[in-house]
Amino acid sequence: MKVMKFGGTSVGKPERMASIKSLITKDDEPKIVVLSALSGTTNALTEISAALADGDRAAAKQRIEALEQHYQRFIKELVKTETDYQKAKDILAEHFEFLNIILKISFSEALNKDILAQGELLSTKLFSLYLKEQNIPHVWLAALDFMTIDSAGEPQVGSIRVKLSQLLKSHPDTKLFITQGYIARNAKGEVDNLKRGGSDYSASLIAAATESTVCEIWTDIDGMHNNDPRIVENTRPIKHLCFDEAAELAYFGAKILHPASIWPAQYFNFPVQLKNTMEPDAAGTLIESQSDEEGVKAIAAKDSIIAIKIKSSRMLLAYGFLRKIFEVFEKYQTSIDMITTSEVAVSLTIDNDTYLNEIIKELEMFGTIEIDTNQTIVSIVGYHISKTENLLAKVFDSITDIPVRMVSFGGSQHNISILISQDQKNRTLQLLNKGLFE
Repeated sequence: MKVMKFGGTSVGKPERMASIKSLITKDDEPKIVVLSALSGTTNALTEISAALADGDRAAAKQRIEALEQHYQRFIKELVKTETDYQKAKDILAEHFEFLNIILKISFSEALNKDILAQGELLSTKLFSLYLKEQNIPHVWLAALDFMTIDSAGEPQVGSIRVKLSQLLKSHPDTKLFITQGYIARNAKGEVDNLKRGGSDYSASLIAAATESTVCEIWTDIDGMHNNDPRIVENTRPIKHLCFDEAAELAYFGAKILHPASIWPAQYFNFPVQLKNTMEPDAAGTLIESQSDEEGVKAIAAKDSIIAIKIKSSRMLLAYGFLRKIFEVFEKYQTSIDMITTSEVAVSLTIDNDTYLNEIIKELEMFGTIEIDTNQTIVSIVGYHISKTENLLAKVFDSITDIPVRMVSFGGSQHNISILISQDQKNRTLQLLNKGLFE
């Protein structure tokens, strides 16, 4: 079994769905194809939900109508026969009827999750209809029938394995299955999701549950690059990464891969292949347990970071000081990215400001609090780079005139991270690229 996941840009146009059909029918290996929503759909649904939350039903209706018009244009190009065109219209009618009904319903977080689920359901149903018109044998699977998360929002791999296995066994002669990424059912049985970018996570969990030979992630770029190609010229795809390297890059800003999708692959030890839908013959990036070489592989940047400094001479060497600080962040379910300590201060970073005011209020009992917003974490990633000779010197020689707020070195063998002001990000990436790769 092979899992192939296609992102929003890969399914965003009718001709790209035709390209996907060619890719998934290249050989007879059994496959589960995981699709995201059409590009732009999740953003549109988020805007509809936000308008409803604000009580602006007129704005929500306007956005629903605009989205429906987009899909009406899409299906005209997707299917060729009048019969299938009518079936496509029926699919749209079902889902947009739901979106119009919610205009009359009180908004809730549960309703928000239902709204966001419509994108993946639409894309997979339309793709399934297209495959039927092309006489491609397959079965459409509802992810809501097998993808489950617990009360903490964590996927239940054992349950997913059992439920999905039963579904596959009920179609013993089928070699191609189409299902949705991102969406799931929570512990209450309600529609929920794996957060933004969660289609990668879905694909990885499905690969783990089915003991697949590989999980392929198809996007619009030929693998993970050694720097941000939107900012730095002449970047190159990385042919090979180990799980640890890929996890560091995904967490610290490489947009091509959702960070959570690494752990199922690492735990169940199956490779992940990053491929380009527009250039399917490109090598892409292979991610597996072993690294091919030591040294720097790539640079990634994570924006919208908040730095918090807690300074308190009275807490000097105090027993339990760090534990008390961490308990504040645990209370407000806010993860910490970087941390540095001295005898009189602790500096740390977060990327979620939802409970920032509450966190600051509780931290003030420990000392003086300083906040720096609009920061960026720049990470230099590679296998065992902590052993690379003169690497720190090369890093700081490359950025001699860039003010560095924090440095994290030694917490991971595969990562050196620096914190800078966000307005220095582009220049920092360009300078590091020159100093480390050119």
